[in-house]
Amino acid sequence: TQHVLEKSEVSPSKFNMKLKDGYELLLSFFRPVTCRHKDEQTLIPCHVGEGLNTTECLENKCCPSQISHELKCYIPFKDNMQLTFRLLLLVAGGFLILGCLPFCCCACLQR
Repeated sequence: TQHVLEKSEVSPSKFNMKLKDGYELLLSFFRPVTCRHKDEQTLIPCHVGEGLNTTECLENKCCPSQISHELKCYIPFKDNMQLTFRLLLLVAGGFLILGCLPFCCCACLQR
């Protein structure tokens, strides 16, 4: 019974991790960000610490910047063009599925 209890204790945490990963994936789909900044945008420093190298900066979902001699991390910007493209593809896919649905239903009913 102790072996079964250990397995049941591990299962909910794995499920929570998968659910959290799925939520983050969905959130990143509808909130795309980019590290490319335009001249009028101001760089906001990332709050993960000072003196991070490029790898640590990217692991913390920040953007590395080479300004002067030290490397700084800044918060990525919202990418509205990427969001528009993704939503356009999602809507077009939905219309394609809705357009093919009557043909599939007719083919199934004719049998």
